[in-house]
Amino acid sequence: MQSASDRHEYPAHWEADVVLRDGGTARIRPITVDDADRLVSFYEQVSDESKYYRFFAPYPRLSAKDVHRFTHHDFVDRVGLAATVGGEFIATVRYDRIGADGMAASAPADEAEVAFLVQDAHQGRGVASALLEHIGAVARERGIRRFAAEVLPANVKMIKVFTDAGYTQKRSFEDGVVRLEFDLEPTDRSLAVQYAREQRAESRSVQRLLTPGSVAVVGVGRTPGGVGRSVLGNIRDYGFKGRLYAVNKAFPDEQKELDGIPAHRSVRDIDGAVDLAVVAVPAEQVPEVVAECGAHGVQGLVVLSAGYAESGPEGRERQRELVRHARAYGMRIIGPNAFGIINTSPAVRLNASLAPEAPRPGRIGLFAQSGAIGIALLSRLHRRGAGVTGETGVSTFVSSGNRADVSGNDVLQYWYDDPHTDVVLMYLESIGNPRKFTRLARRTAAAKPLVVVQGAGTAPQGHAVRATRLPHTTVSALLRQAGVIRVDTITELVDTGLLLARQPLPTGPKVAILGNSESLGLLTYDACVAEGLRPSTPLDLTTAAAPEDFHAALARALADDSCDAVIVTAIPAVGEGSAGDAALAEALRSAAEQVPGKPVLVVHVELGGLAEALSAATSTAPQAAAGTPTIRADHPFRALDRLRATPAPAEPPAAETRDRLIPAYPAAERAVRALADAVQYAQWRREAAEPGKVPESLDAAIDEKGAADLIDGLLTRGQGLTLGSEETCELLGTYGIQVHRALPATSADAAVQAAATLGYPVALKATAPHLRHRADLGGVRLDLADEEQLRRAYAELTELFGAPDELRPVVQGMAPRGVDTVIRAVIDPAAGAVLSFGLAGAASQLLGDTAHRLIPVTDREAATLVRSIRTAPLLFGWRGSTPVDTPALEELLLRVSRLVDDHPEVVAVTLEPVVVAPRGLSVLGASVRLAPPPARDDLGPRTLPSY
Repeated sequence: MQSASDRHEYPAHWEADVVLRDGGTARIRPITVDDADRLVSFYEQVSDESKYYRFFAPYPRLSAKDVHRFTHHDFVDRVGLAATVGGEFIATVRYDRIGADGMAASAPADEAEVAFLVQDAHQGRGVASALLEHIGAVARERGIRRFAAEVLPANVKMIKVFTDAGYTQKRSFEDGVVRLEFDLEPTDRSLAVQYAREQRAESRSVQRLLTPGSVAVVGVGRTPGGVGRSVLGNIRDYGFKGRLYAVNKAFPDEQKELDGIPAHRSVRDIDGAVDLAVVAVPAEQVPEVVAECGAHGVQGLVVLSAGYAESGPEGRERQRELVRHARAYGMRIIGPNAFGIINTSPAVRLNASLAPEAPRPGRIGLFAQSGAIGIALLSRLHRRGAGVTGETGVSTFVSSGNRADVSGNDVLQYWYDDPHTDVVLMYLESIGNPRKFTRLARRTAAAKPLVVVQGAGTAPQGHAVRATRLPHTTVSALLRQAGVIRVDTITELVDTGLLLARQPLPTGPKVAILGNSESLGLLTYDACVAEGLRPSTPLDLTTAAAPEDFHAALARALADDSCDAVIVTAIPAVGEGSAGDAALAEALRSAAEQVPGKPVLVVHVELGGLAEALSAATSTAPQAAAGTPTIRADHPFRALDRLRATPAPAEPPAAETRDRLIPAYPAAERAVRALADAVQYAQWRREAAEPGKVPESLDAAIDEKGAADLIDGLLTRGQGLTLGSEETCELLGTYGIQVHRALPATSADAAVQAAATLGYPVALKATAPHLRHRADLGGVRLDLADEEQLRRAYAELTELFGAPDELRPVVQGMAPRGVDTVIRAVIDPAAGAVLSFGLAGAASQLLGDTAHRLIPVTDREAATLVRSIRTAPLLFGWRGSTPVDTPALEELLLRVSRLVDDHPEVVAVTLEPVVVAPRGLSVLGASVRLAPPPARDDLGPRTLPSY
């Protein structure tokens, strides 16, 4: 609770930009005394019916007393928030804290009355739902746990806002008024509702950018050349289905057209709506363009202009102002410094990019932050479509440039339920919000493959990215756990993407290899082994093999139940030309058609004709492999459209005639790597279809309220606090985690007394920071059976390492022998709560042999966490040793996960070492750090990233 001196401070952290249901944006902020005129103007635009619903009586205008009351808040017991567009109010919400008697009150009263008013023109846009999320978060921050609202029965829209929110609530009816009471503690249902609304809103905001009915290119040069003129030509030449306008303030008044396209000096001069503006003017002229677009009602901007954050501090401030300016008008931005966007849908046909040749229509969604990488990916897909591995195409392409507003997360929301996209390929130089990205990726990957190349972890100039304390490899591992197929290069991105787009998912790792080259078959075999696949002995058909021999061998391999996928290797036969290539391609096609549920890949050596023939030799077999679950029934795996290399078709084939292409690769390792990625992804899909759970048996030993009370008391001592040993043991004990008792030994006599208390045998340990957990340095003495041995060990330690006050020695009872392990949990500012596990010791630390999972973890995730480190065999009886109690270890991991998930104030937990014995385990050392939780996080209300 705030003190009297600071309770009136303006809470700037409550300000937020949000995306509304229709894809537009609004700004939510606290209402202040300076908003009196805005409030009066807003109220005048509200209908009499809406006013009646708000005040339960005719209320045509606000009195001076009303205006004062609704603009003067203490931001603790009385709070008002407004949603604004263009600086003007479109909706308001307020709460007043009340006591048990329903009268105004202060803390510790934890209930408040809440009321909304939404301008009629903006009703149905989801404004009230967004305001409810934000006022609820504010209330929880101020110690309010429950809202009450009184609503007239006829006000069905507002009743629906409350009932649809997903909170636990009670409803009563008295004196002609519906009274709703609901707890503000987030529930699984309220979070699901929030995420669903977030997805719909962000998806719609991207859809408005990618499917405009009208486009204005601002900054079109009067002479050929230049960025604006080039983009205008690309849009026109690709056959954009909507209205197109050229804009340049330097056009003469009498100029009405440019290259047959309507020309205007300003966006405001255009007669009719403009959905999208492509901005290609110098950076210093962009603010004027944004203001004109906002005034004209433009829905979104693609800013190609450079000179922003990529150019230094001055440009970064210019970029901040650009985002603030555009959002004030409800517009979203792709860019600045963007390469552009492409939509190949026959209903849109938009090439608002600097790519002179748009990709062929297809079903791959392509995202690149870098324009240069975007060019490379488009070029590579186009070149392969011309005959290297068969034809493919793109549904939509987005190059976000500096990613000041629209990010990969937003585009992922769009592709999740885009019926025209089956596979998503993304090149990410940075991940601004890894916690949200992994959440969205997990959901998307359950429906369609998501393949990502991630940069080295250093954000390029112009990218606003939260600082993370996690190593790049750890973030990558967390992405893979979310179902992301992470690859290292754009070559692998395309290789894997084409396989997933063209072939069914493999049901396992067993691979049959056949072909007409023994050497190429052996290379493929070795590559499979290196990637963790299980290849069979290659079948050598010899160089004399005819197409019918390939057909027969492939048909037999596919029909074999011990085979999950087939790799065909082929080298050119002497004297054969295109006729031989076509015959072989047809032979492979017809064989693959007989067993459509298994993927087939071809490794060829300088056999361009075969690759081209394979692009034409196709089948219409279904994509989904037997046994591979499809979590969303409306997203079965579909083959990419079979597209002719030249010319590009105007539209993709109908769904029922799409062809399954056989991808061809010029090197064995490339084909095998793509197949291994598909095998791992298919396994993840099967596991994701039946997620794990947190066992209910844990609850019996967990005292969540006791832990909360203890944490609240401890935090009164400071903002950041590392607990002492007794406090650590007490807090961990509330979650059923027992720490082996250790007593300080400030002298030899104190050590003897401690051992007498604990009972022999004991261990003597130095706990100074430079010696803690370093048995290899000699700071630990074990199995001390009596006083004589203990005194001798104490003397040795003090002689070797210094006085007791430097060593900080402790005495601890001996634990059963086992394997020493380490468990850690940390709150990372970018990734969120992360649970880590590894074996104790310098070797594991030097090799980085630690596994990670996002909190909360399930029983299945805890089991895989234990088994995913390279040294895991030591836990399971390696070389004849006794297996240890891994179920007890998994339970401990679940308890640590629950502690951190239940109490965000617990920002770090370390259990080291945890000795896992054949029966049971012992936690020999523990530390806990507390800190006040952040006022807002990714589990809070929906909000756009802010600068």
